[in-house]
Amino acid sequence: MDGTNEQLPGQPSRKTVLRAAVAAGAAVPLALMGVPALARTLSGGPAAPEATPSCDDGDDPTVPQTEGPYFKPNSPLRTSLVDAGTPGTRLSVSGYVFGLACRPVAGALLDFWQADVNGAYDNSGFRFRGHQFTDAQGAFKLSTIVPGLYPGRTRHIHVKVQAPGRPVLTTQLYFPGEPRNNTDTIFDPRLLMTVRDGGSGREAAFDFVLNVPQDPGTPSPTPTPTAPGGGTWAAGTAYAAGARVTYGGVGYTCLQGHTAQTGWEPPNTPALWRAG
Repeated sequence: MDGTNEQLPGQPSRKTVLRAAVAAGAAVPLALMGVPALARTLSGGPAAPEATPSCDDGDDPTVPQTEGPYFKPNSPLRTSLVDAGTPGTRLSVSGYVFGLACRPVAGALLDFWQADVNGAYDNSGFRFRGHQFTDAQGAFKLSTIVPGLYPGRTRHIHVKVQAPGRPVLTTQLYFPGEPRNNTDTIFDPRLLMTVRDGGSGREAAFDFVLNVPQDPGTPSPTPTPTAPGGGTWAAGTAYAAGARVTYGGVGYTCLQGHTAQTGWEPPNTPALWRAG
């Protein structure tokens, strides 16, 4: 499953159902959690959902791609990479993170980085770099700009995605209709976002499917903390890159600044902690 799949005739978008429930401030009904992970249409507003189809999934996980030379750990926790004075066309990227049974993954880590409007990466600071976590519905939203063209590449956004206690997916997101899509040897059409012009910029959507086994008939369980057996790691603590903790009798070094939460114990999160 990726952002290029077409919605099947007669099937409402899973995202429309989720967005409507979230907009109404309601909990997502259990029955709706089995809807296939279909690409969103970016309609102007949430329409009344039709009858919910059963989940006949079979989606493949989102394809990985090279990290490239400009990834940096310890990006700040934030959902916006821009401020009022940032040059460039504003871009909103939103979507969901799902497992193999097309059920949302709450608390998934997404770490984004990209070029600025001139196609340059900030290698000394953290401009256009930031990480966030999906909400209880598995949703994320990033405020940024349309990246400039980097020499030899088509327009793209880098991202790392990790479900609690699972391996990291490193991949890239692409824009439809870009001339360089035809000449970029890394470009993969399965990673195209759905993009449209919106109010003061552009709006894009993409839904990730991670290689996370799930039971399609029951809600995704809250991650169970690994038994610590004593140690200095504690949920709710803000850790900076380089911080040292112990957990279960093992020492760990923090790779990326974050606020610890249950389910993200050091043994479960290799993107955040390195043993030794």
